[in-house]
Amino acid sequence: MGKRRMQVRQQVRKVQPKAAAAPTKGQTKRQRERFVQGGGMLQGYAPDFVLRVGYVSIGIAVVCLAVIAALLIFLPPVYGFPVAIAAAVAWVLPIALLASFVGPGFRLALKDRKAEARLVQGQLMGAASVSTSVGLGMLMVQTRGGVEQYLVPPARLKQVPGNQVSVVLTVTPNLRHVRSVGIMGQRMVGRVEPPVPAVMKRVQLLPLLTPIALSLAAVIGDDAVALAPISPMPLHAVLAVLAGAALAGAVYGASFLLQRRMMAEVQSLVPKS
Repeated sequence: MGKRRMQVRQQVRKVQPKAAAAPTKGQTKRQRERFVQGGGMLQGYAPDFVLRVGYVSIGIAVVCLAVIAALLIFLPPVYGFPVAIAAAVAWVLPIALLASFVGPGFRLALKDRKAEARLVQGQLMGAASVSTSVGLGMLMVQTRGGVEQYLVPPARLKQVPGNQVSVVLTVTPNLRHVRSVGIMGQRMVGRVEPPVPAVMKRVQLLPLLTPIALSLAAVIGDDAVALAPISPMPLHAVLAVLAGAALAGAVYGASFLLQRRMMAEVQSLVPKS
């Protein structure tokens, strides 16, 4: 009898489903690399729009370099060269953020401007007029290679029905910008768009506002202390850098917690199966 109970327990253990494994650091790193290679935050947008964003970013970077040069020229006679360097360091952060966020998409936009778009044909799996990118919806297509997601301007999703039909997309090869959406077959079921939750709009704006807030926090914290009458000079320079770093770190921590809270709210809106 005891042996039979042991066999039953072993059988029960065998049929218990295993919990889904969490993504490893290597998988997360590869996903991040694919995201950057696909244009990062600018993936899905039109190449002309991305180029305009890139030119504006270059202008902002030039202004930051001019401010750095002015600080290194005019501050040393008053506060000393170490303090001038400390005040100028904060202005490097906006340039670095622009290079990391806009640079990958700008390079791909230059390639897409002359490249020919490719055709993607498959079965429509779903569509939504809103996504995590501002001004873009989402389209899911079942192709031979698997299910692929594309960020699409909402205006091109108006003709997409609610039933499964064959679709043909014209997509740029690098930024994956969808230039056109074609429907093959009858549009039998109209697609009903549910109301967009307010949290989705905040999720869209957070990736844009966080770099701006980080840059402002670092510049204000650093330069405010750098322009204050503090002595001795080495301590003054160190305090300026620490103030900028502390304020930027506080902004980053607050944005991280806010993002986790909003993503948890988004997950709560997903219907449970």
